[in-house]
Amino acid sequence: MNSPFIYSNDNKRYHTYNYYTRQKYGSKVYKVCIDAGFSCPNRDGTVGYGGCNFCSERGSGDMIPDTENIELQIQGGFEIMNRKWNGAQAIAYFQSYSNTHAPLHALKKLYTPYFFDDRFISIDIATRSDCLDQEKIAFFKSMSVHKEVTFEIGLQSIHHQTGLWMNRGHDLNSVVECVNALKEANIPVCLHIINGFPNESVEMMLETARFCASLKPEMIKIHMLHVIKDTPLGQSYLQEPFDIIDQETYVDLVIAQLELLPPETVIARLTGDGVLDDVLAPLWTLKKVSVLNDIDKEMARRNTVQGRLYKPTSI
Repeated sequence: MNSPFIYSNDNKRYHTYNYYTRQKYGSKVYKVCIDAGFSCPNRDGTVGYGGCNFCSERGSGDMIPDTENIELQIQGGFEIMNRKWNGAQAIAYFQSYSNTHAPLHALKKLYTPYFFDDRFISIDIATRSDCLDQEKIAFFKSMSVHKEVTFEIGLQSIHHQTGLWMNRGHDLNSVVECVNALKEANIPVCLHIINGFPNESVEMMLETARFCASLKPEMIKIHMLHVIKDTPLGQSYLQEPFDIIDQETYVDLVIAQLELLPPETVIARLTGDGVLDDVLAPLWTLKKVSVLNDIDKEMARRNTVQGRLYKPTSI
């Protein structure tokens, strides 16, 4: 079929991760999620305690099999993959907490075997910008000749007050320096941003998207703020609920953000996955397919595409 968007071979009007991986690897790709036992510097006292106020006790790894044994986690991940997509290729995704929050020698011991593990076509590592220094980046650059590694960096918002509100523990400049250092090392970057912080207007969230566009990451993940049980945010929400944007507003916002992003930027996610029993609000986020379908239909109705309003700049 004739696609309305350059980086698509179906009805999608944005650069989907599925399109990107099929073009690159020639097949469906599945991420095998791993909890390697890390913490975060704003949890363990390095820069603070409590972690980001929205983050669960699993460090965003709520879908990972509940075992500390990494090999058992991997086996469980492959079982899920083979049930869903027999014949798919796998990426090792170190997801929970900050997966470079350790001395370099410990990172070398953990990660080196996966660069030679034929079960995986590449490696994804989720971490914080303040957990990657030049020595660590140099190590991963040296290993990337064996297998590609992508870093997923949590930005969430460019706004200082939001960073304080969520207890992030680092500033925007930390992210800029980290992204630029990774790009200089030719290591792909996936930025994470979150929509729906209670102190942010729609324009503030669009400013975050514009800033991301200026950094030119290879990928971006867009999430809606989940209010999760047994988190600092969840506890405060139960005591004093705040207004949360509805699905229609979210769809409009995401489309506006997509229009601001470069067309070549891969959209690795447009809404997060919440665990049914843990999500306090907004409950519409549990209907992921409905959200994605609404985005597709509204983009088609407006006859718009990712990058329509993109203006090249640099930081």
